[in-house]
Amino acid sequence: MLELRSITAGYARNAPVVRDVSLTVAPGESVGLLGPSGCGKSTLARVAALLHRPDSGTLLLDGEPVRRWRHRAPREKRTAFGVVFQQARLSADPRLPLTDLIAEPLRATGRGAEVTGRIAELAPVVGLTPDLLTRRPHEVSDGQLQRACLARALVLRPRMLVCDEITAMLDASTAAALVAAVEDYRAATGAALLAVGHDRALLQRWCDRTVQWDSLT
Repeated sequence: MLELRSITAGYARNAPVVRDVSLTVAPGESVGLLGPSGCGKSTLARVAALLHRPDSGTLLLDGEPVRRWRHRAPREKRTAFGVVFQQARLSADPRLPLTDLIAEPLRATGRGAEVTGRIAELAPVVGLTPDLLTRRPHEVSDGQLQRACLARALVLRPRMLVCDEITAMLDASTAAALVAAVEDYRAATGAALLAVGHDRALLQRWCDRTVQWDSLT
């Protein structure tokens, strides 16, 4: 269970982007967070994934308050989340071939021995062929890079996925393939999902329930 209670968060002192927002995602549930660009959805998603410390409020994971964030968070809490960002090129190291991009979380947690096996499992799941895995971000399309970023989010077998506008600016077939890959993973593992977006039709098709941003603030 993920619970955000009265979260206020921002990036500058006395200038919050998110004010007094509460949201709950139950185990195995898929929740869509719907709202216009610039309203604060992405900031709340980063708080939910332990990537941004809120200015005030409480985040509970399985009933326990989270007290540390980012790399200071306990590993078991930090690795419970897999995150896919909207802009794949800003979240990918341009120097790394896709294989190493996907493997980053494994190596960062001392599980480098699993790299070959996990990439062999995940590449077909997200639609990456062997020739693409050797290429660097500038050598692949936006859709191919986002597929690699999804594989990176799945590589540690998280029990909750946070997907922030992952289909934005992608063609319809690639968007559908990414959503299908997420749902296949959830069906196999029981993982929960927080999907952030501004496409009402997509979120209503994808998620168990959709929450309008205006109703949270």
